[in-house]
Amino acid sequence: MASFKLSSHLLLLLSLFLLLVVNSASRVIRREDIDDELKLSEEVLGQQEADRVIRLPGQPKVDFKHYAGYVTVNVTHGRALFYWFFEATKNPKEKPVLLWLNGGPGCSSIGYGEAEELGPFFPQKGEQKLKFNPYTWNKAANLLFVESPVGVGYSYSNTSRDIKELGDTVTAEDAYKFLVNWFERFPQYKSHDFYISGESYAGHYVPQLAEVIYDQNKIAPKKHHINLKGFMIGNALLDDETDQRGMIDYAWGHAVISDRVYQNVKSQCNFSQNNLSDACNKALNDYFAVYHIIDMYSLYVPRCEKYNSSTARTRQLPVVHGTAPHLFSTFEGWNRKPAGYDPCASHYTEAYMNRPDVQEALHANVTKIPYAWTHCSDNITFWRDSPPSILPIIKKLVAGGLRIWVYSGDTDGRIPVTATRLTLNKLGLNTTEEWSPWYYKKQVGGWTIVYDGLMFVTVRGAGHQVPTFKPKESLQLVRHFLANKKLPSKPF
Repeated sequence: MASFKLSSHLLLLLSLFLLLVVNSASRVIRREDIDDELKLSEEVLGQQEADRVIRLPGQPKVDFKHYAGYVTVNVTHGRALFYWFFEATKNPKEKPVLLWLNGGPGCSSIGYGEAEELGPFFPQKGEQKLKFNPYTWNKAANLLFVESPVGVGYSYSNTSRDIKELGDTVTAEDAYKFLVNWFERFPQYKSHDFYISGESYAGHYVPQLAEVIYDQNKIAPKKHHINLKGFMIGNALLDDETDQRGMIDYAWGHAVISDRVYQNVKSQCNFSQNNLSDACNKALNDYFAVYHIIDMYSLYVPRCEKYNSSTARTRQLPVVHGTAPHLFSTFEGWNRKPAGYDPCASHYTEAYMNRPDVQEALHANVTKIPYAWTHCSDNITFWRDSPPSILPIIKKLVAGGLRIWVYSGDTDGRIPVTATRLTLNKLGLNTTEEWSPWYYKKQVGGWTIVYDGLMFVTVRGAGHQVPTFKPKESLQLVRHFLANKKLPSKPF
């Protein structure tokens, strides 16, 4: 009888112990389901918390977290890229990660992309406050901006010769190293679908980075695998010959240049060559002259006249020797900075980004860079490599099964829709769905054509920086791209 009682007590204790273990385990599982951060090490959590932006000067209240800081891409040289990351406004654990790159080469993805196009916060005139962008792309994805390459914005190198060795190859390699290291800092996003987007010279940056990821995923250790699904590029520099030829056709077709100038350029210039004849040079000077008085990046918007009128009219991109397109990049008219729907927005951004309290809040300029933050770097004056065509990479990645969309604002004279259509025709892809309208609510948003492995979308009434001019339509565009859904073919 005593033996039976002892066994009963043991069974009871064992049952209580098992119940305690099960309940404890279930509590752990539930907490992990609620908060993935429990899976992260204290070191990783500490790094993330150190980069967390608590509150920017003039920032409106938001419910999502954002982080900014530096990721080292070359320890020996002391080379680091500056990033700004915004969690999705809702359900960040379920959303993909989207990297945005601006071009130039040498222009800031934060200055243009974040602060004036598709990011959450736009600097304002006057009191230098931030306005929340209701059409921010972090409504569709976890949104990552990086200032690339070194020498752009807050990104820096402690080895001065690095600036002289920049080019497409170095930029893509550093961007890849940045991503590998960034995902080590934010491992909770490693399993998420990953996409890249950008505009202008990012027509080089984005496919080249996608190719590096695509190739490295085949040989890199599993911990460095990046879950790349596709990319989307807008008003993108893709092919010297068609990009330049398309600019001339567009200017004539939009009543920007005269019949005489058009015929002179067509008869005197061969855009498949790298050298200009004297006659071609003169014809192109006549062509670029018109863009002294109107905005090449958006034909139908005003120029900024609020600031010093002489500087407002001649705000220039730095001339970067050796970059594509090899003919047009030598002309002063090609190197004008984009303005935007508010043509003075860039002035507001530069004033804001140079505030010491802003830089402190962003954990930026920690090495006290000896020059002011600018949209486009004045220090990058030479580019080592810039292939005349990115089409071979596009073909390779189409064959590799990546999702590829190309879009074009149709009032851009810099890399116009005409140029992009000529370029895509050069790919020789089969057309699977013919030219047809797409809609934003009741209005035509633009036109689409579907090729075998690639979608081309025009955005009606948008200039070079499509999200600036058509924010609602561009948010719809990126949402459909990420979901791999066709844009609405009927009013809704």
